[in-house]
Amino acid sequence: MAGTIDITSAEADDRDTDRAIDACPTEAIYRGVDGNLRLDRGRCILCGRCPLIAPHTFTWRYGSDVAGFTRRSIVVGEHVETEETLREVRADLAARVRRLRRSVHLRHIDTGSDGSDEWEVQALTNPVYDLHRLGLFFTASPRHADILLVTGLGAHGMTAALRATFDAMPDPIVVIATGVDAISGGIVGTGYAVSGGIGGLLDVDVWVPGSPASPFAILHGILLALDRLPDRTETRR
Repeated sequence: MAGTIDITSAEADDRDTDRAIDACPTEAIYRGVDGNLRLDRGRCILCGRCPLIAPHTFTWRYGSDVAGFTRRSIVVGEHVETEETLREVRADLAARVRRLRRSVHLRHIDTGSDGSDEWEVQALTNPVYDLHRLGLFFTASPRHADILLVTGLGAHGMTAALRATFDAMPDPIVVIATGVDAISGGIVGTGYAVSGGIGGLLDVDVWVPGSPASPFAILHGILLALDRLPDRTETRR
């Protein structure tokens, strides 16, 4: 079952919480300027150390609804963007994808991955997830693609290929960063050979965290981009 890490107490301040911060291999856990905890799901590799070290502060949350429209929206405890701002971002994307109707083609490109994200992407076509029933299809040609599904660290050697693929796609183009490698570089981060994700290479419309992102999480991100899911900020009222 897909899941992610959540914070149960944003104001926790004790030795175990500090140990969990120090133990995080990607520095996904930190304290903001207000002193409260932040958990960057775009950097979290789901190693599970924090719930073991500080179970009163961190917990597993099961579910696949982890994708976000902005980079900051997948940081737990971050309140920089208002619900009104997120609705505006969503409305802008919805207006762009309205022309895509019900038959949508995806082009997947790996920009330097360990292969785990690719296994999850491939699983979308099996009988369990069966994305074809939703009118979603993978295509080998970027000229026939509506959505660019990107995995991997953003290796410098793949930068030209990524840009060429993007430029070959017809408008409107939707870009989805899939997995923490594509979002932030994951455990590797930045380096002489990688860009630390694709955020600095392309304008990303939807961010899907996970290490790797599960098939249901990827599917949630795709449907979110296509405006086929209800607005959670409205359903909570």
